[in-house]
Formats: sequence, C-alpha cells, structure tokens
Amino acid sequence: MQYLWSILVLLAALAFAASPWFVDGFNGFRADQFPVPQEDPPVQPAGYAFAIWGLIYAWLIIGAAFGAFARADDPDWADMRPPLFASLAVGTIWLPVAMASPFWATVLIWIMLGGALLSLFRVGDTDRWWQQAPVAIYAGWLTAASAVSIGLLLGGYGWMAQTPAALVALGVGLVIALVVQYRLHRAPSYGITVIWALVGVIVANYQPLNIAVAGLAALGIIAILALRGTDTE
Repeated sequence: MQYLWSILVLLAALAFAASPWFVDGFNGFRADQFPVPQEDPPVQPAGYAFAIWGLIYAWLIIGAAFGAFARADDPDWADMRPPLFASLAVGTIWLPVAMASPFWATVLIWIMLGGALLSLFRVGDTDRWWQQAPVAIYAGWLTAASAVSIGLLLGGYGWMAQTPAALVALGVGLVIALVVQYRLHRAPSYGITVIWALVGVIVANYQPLNIAVAGLAALGIIAILALRGTDTE
C-alpha cells in the first residue's frame, strides 16, 4: 500500500505541475470577475513573487520521485502521503475553476492548504530536503495564497473596502503562519516562504505607499523571524 501511495503522490505532483499548460492566459483573478472590480488590490503580492511556483512544482516532483523510487516502502514517509496527494489532486483542477469562479477557487485553495498543512505536520524525520522541504514551501505559499483569496472576496463582493479587506486577510494568514511555525518547531522553509509572500505585499504597496498594509506585512515578517529565533531544529 505504501508503494501505491508513493506512485499516486508522484502522479499527482506531475499533474499539478502540468495543469498550467492546459489553461491559457491565467494571470490571477481578473478584476471583472468580482461584482466590485479589484484593480490592483493591496492584499495581492507583486507579480514577481508568483515565480515561486516554478520552484514549488519542481521540488514537489523531485521529492515525490525520490520518495517513489528510493523510499517507497519507508514507514517514515507513509503518513504524509495521503493528505499531500489529496491537496495536489485538488490543485490539478484549481486553475480552470479559478477562471470560472473566484468563490469556488477560494474554497478549493483552502482545502489544498488543509491537506498541505496536515502533510507537513506528518512528515518524518528523514530525508529533510526531499520529504519535508517541498511540502513546507508548498504549504507556506498556500498559506499566503489562501489569505489573499479571502481579501479578494471581501473586497470583490463589497463586504469591505480594499485596505480593510487586505488587513483582515493578512491577519488571518499571519495567525495561521505563526501558529503553524510555533507548533511545528521545524521546517524553516515554511516561514521563509510566507516571508517571501509578505515581501511581495510590501513591494506591491510601496508606490503609492499603503502604510497600513505594508506595515502589517513588515510586522508579520518580524514576528516570523522572532519566532524562528526561538525554535530549535
């Protein structure tokens, strides 16, 4: 059974990485997908930050391949595979859903985050760079992306103005990130990935300066670094 799960995770990682090739022209939610068009929403990181997906796809595939061919029957890998498979399987349909419905895409990305975090907490103590690290950066980016999706919905459906929506969303994301990092006491790449997203938010809100959003992102970076400083590997 462990061998089957290892193959399923590898196939899901490959399908997840291939999914952008089957969806033309997706560069994030379009402004007109919301009742209140979201032009340059402050909750969204600068465009360059999304380049991290290339690293995430590659590392997930490499880690899954290593697990399938070198650690297929290793019990240390067993517990993390089912939730990771579930998250990646949902991820394979996320892009077409996102092009049709920001609301349902938000539901799916939170499901993906749940699976990724559960997998991260279940990773074993061996093969850190192949088992833990790819799941950690995947979960870290999903933490940020899930929070961004909340901010876009709050602003896009007129429940809040853009800046308050961004503050609420960033607050939610930071609470999750800090709790996860505190409870995990390992996987620094998770916190580093969240910091990458927060730096992207600061860059996006630098000109014109949105002091509230940029300031909260900066405080979040400081909090994650301070928490990491108390951890032991």
